[in-house]
Amino acid sequence: MNKHFGITLSALALAGVLSGCAGGSGSTTPPASTAGTTAGSAAASASSGSAPATSAAAGGSESGTPAAAVDLKTAATKAGPAVVDAKGMSVYFYTKDTKDSGTSACTGSCIAAWPPVLSGSGTPSADGVTGKLGTINTPDGKKQLTVNGMPVYYYFKDKAPGDITGQGVGSVWYLVNPAGDMITSAAGGGY
Repeated sequence: MNKHFGITLSALALAGVLSGCAGGSGSTTPPASTAGTTAGSAAASASSGSAPATSAAAGGSESGTPAAAVDLKTAATKAGPAVVDAKGMSVYFYTKDTKDSGTSACTGSCIAAWPPVLSGSGTPSADGVTGKLGTINTPDGKKQLTVNGMPVYYYFKDKAPGDITGQGVGSVWYLVNPAGDMITSAAGGGY
């Protein structure tokens, strides 16, 4: 009973800390820091069934922002520096998408193999990504991340951080470099 009570108190303390970082109840604009975004992303991740990476597990960044506080970051891969999510999973562009169209060309059965990279915030954050970040609405009302106006996706065969098995698939799926351009020069296979 005491163990359960301690866990409950720890959860309440964490919730208090997160709500304190959100910028106060009177704030209508997200703070410039990513602390408020972290709480929103964590809540969105929990409701979508995926668990956000923790700062202890994901480590920090050179800028001092915890890796879990960002939607996207960069990592070294066999294909060169590439954009990954907060957990280190590779993200891809689809050449059949149209830049700044506000929609994804990956629909129907495509989504099973290439799920959208989602954000819990309409103002996504990144560490080391210089391409312009944004979101588009998915058909089910979620926010899919975009880099330089192009939606980004995961590949279902990438099972661990560092996997880049989707690189070059069908000559239409490519990793994203930190500037927001397609990396077309290397085949998949991992870091």
